[in-house]
Amino acid sequence: MKNIVLIGFMGTGKTTVGRILALRLGLKFVDTDEEIEKITGKTVPDLFNRYGSIRFRSEEALVIKKLSAREGLVIATGGGAVLNPENVAALKENGVLVLIRSSPEVILNRVRSGRNRPLLAGAADLKREIEKLMADREEAYRAAADLEVFSGNESKEEVAAKIIRLLREGKRI
Repeated sequence: MKNIVLIGFMGTGKTTVGRILALRLGLKFVDTDEEIEKITGKTVPDLFNRYGSIRFRSEEALVIKKLSAREGLVIATGGGAVLNPENVAALKENGVLVLIRSSPEVILNRVRSGRNRPLLAGAADLKREIEKLMADREEAYRAAADLEVFSGNESKEEVAAKIIRLLREGKRI
């Protein structure tokens, strides 16, 4: 079975929805950020603060390469994972990439403090920074996605159900 790979901006619910999908489909769930933390022994914010984004993206690429070689996983990626074309190619080799979208307002409510979001830390105007980052990544998200769902005010269970329906309609599971 192909992997189901959840991509999208921070705060769209990839991890929460991914856990629900894995449970409902009887698959193993893996979050790339959690895997990076296990391997390095450091939190994602700590990696960014101590070593910078280049080190984090390098660790991320290694984790994605390893996970992409496996089958039957639900993988939640970090928001910037698809900015690296090699990550996208590896994930697509054995996976269906599902883009979870949310509005900037929904994301703002979910990541309000930004304290565990290195790219938002210190932003004077959190909403404006979210909108800027989303616009910067839009092309990469669209190019990578095989399927798209919107996550707004519905529950994470409803978003997971939408994804399952889309995957079944497309005969991808």
